[in-house]
Amino acid sequence: MLSLGIDPGTATVGYGLVRELSDGSLQAVHYGVIVTPPSLPMNERLEIIFKDLTALIEQYKPDRAGVEELFFAKNVTTAINVAQGRGVILLALTLANVPILEYKPNIVKQSISGYGGAKKPQMQEMVRILLGLEKIPKPDDAADALAVAITDLHSYRYGGYAV
Repeated sequence: MLSLGIDPGTATVGYGLVRELSDGSLQAVHYGVIVTPPSLPMNERLEIIFKDLTALIEQYKPDRAGVEELFFAKNVTTAINVAQGRGVILLALTLANVPILEYKPNIVKQSISGYGGAKKPQMQEMVRILLGLEKIPKPDDAADALAVAITDLHSYRYGGYAV
């Protein structure tokens, strides 16, 4: 089973592909970020996200995808921009017929570290350990996306429902 985890944004979209092997272990297949220049108009940035994500889906053919839900307490403008990017991400996955589950940040933290209030360094180290990597994945958005993919595989294993 191959899951594509997505950490949404407009400036940077993190992605991580994680495969669950027959023995139940997890393997990082590929991870990175889609970066859009802030100098471009929003419609062009969204087009880059859509095209790059579509190419990634076509290349790796994930069985499913997990997308982190948005959580913004203060900056409404940032929330609106990220929501636009998230909409393009959901559209690309839907058009490719990839089943999607969405996860709240605290659920991802709970799944990876056992604590819904885990801090970023703890999460990154747990992602490294769970995937058997020598180093913490960089940049941070890619590590976050790998955490979402791991959460999605855990969720699938136990019924396929986001909590």
